[in-house]
Amino acid sequence: MRMILAATVMTAGSVSAQDLVFSPRAVEACLTSAASESDQRVCIGLSARACMADSPGGDTTVGMGGCLDREWQYWDGRLNTAYKRQMGRAKAIDAEMADLGANVPSQSDALRDMQRAWIPFRDGKCGYEYSQWGGGTGGGPAITACMMVETGEQALYLENAGLGD
Repeated sequence: MRMILAATVMTAGSVSAQDLVFSPRAVEACLTSAASESDQRVCIGLSARACMADSPGGDTTVGMGGCLDREWQYWDGRLNTAYKRQMGRAKAIDAEMADLGANVPSQSDALRDMQRAWIPFRDGKCGYEYSQWGGGTGGGPAITACMMVETGEQALYLENAGLGD
């Protein structure tokens, strides 16, 4: 899986940085107007699509891969930020429960275990997506799009976790 992703990123990276016109504005505008987590999910991919439309060569396999990779990295940053925030929240709750003498499951352990289980699930799901292209050139953008969508959905899940408390 790592070799597939490395090849995809290398392919996507061959598009000159100045050729790609990527901005997360389309995603962020969509998220601002979204009323629920399910509404937010439709925002995933909007900036990559805008990049493909606005970039010279954005409609090529390499251009698509580059635009998809840029948005994937955007979502990965959001996911890492949300995970750190949730982990801090979970550790504080764990400490509070320990101070109370409550015998409850550790939220920080559960969060860590969930995230560790999600990573191979994402990789397996996207590896399957890639396999459906039979080695064709569309496999690169397909796996990158899958990684973008899965990472975006996980980021949104973590960003929204606990908001109902």
